[in-house]
Amino acid sequence: MLEVELKSVVDDVRLRRSAVEAAGGKLVYEGRLLDLRYDVPDRSLMMRDHVLRLRVYESANSRKVLLDWKGETRYEDGYKVREELSTPVDDPEVLRQIVERLGYVVTTEIDRQIAQYELDGVTVRFEEYPEMDALVEVEGEPEAIERVISLIGMPRTGFTSERLLDFMIRYEARTGRRAVLSRNEQQPSAFSHRPSA
Repeated sequence: MLEVELKSVVDDVRLRRSAVEAAGGKLVYEGRLLDLRYDVPDRSLMMRDHVLRLRVYESANSRKVLLDWKGETRYEDGYKVREELSTPVDDPEVLRQIVERLGYVVTTEIDRQIAQYELDGVTVRFEEYPEMDALVEVEGEPEAIERVISLIGMPRTGFTSERLLDFMIRYEARTGRRAVLSRNEQQPSAFSHRPSA
């Protein structure tokens, strides 16, 4: 499966969520989203621009865990595109032990509160981090992405194919504060860590 997406800083999460809802967006998940990214000690996955990720959706009444792999990032017509494979995980603790015994270590932890919508075949996810700008990610087919961006009501120029790292760097340069992507504060400065989402 190909992932095609754009991201933007959100000026007002409540206002933009209301716009998505007014346009008919269906809230499919609201709660915590935790990503644990794995690599081998020499960071060869990162060097090849591959991601091995354990993703946990956790709310007051539900929990869903996925194991994901992402291939190299391409940029086509201004969109970020990469191959992605995903499968549900019944026992994340056993999977974690398997992955660690194979020599993988957690290199990045991203922990945020999200609200995820489906609208016109597009996934719209609002993400709020412990210490960084709130972001919105819009994923789907390019034409549908453009239609949904216009419904969100934010300037199209703010939506880019940039990686999370780019948003972190801009936040740190603008505020003089370190971007923090995890409640556990295991995330060092954006300049020493390179998440590829």
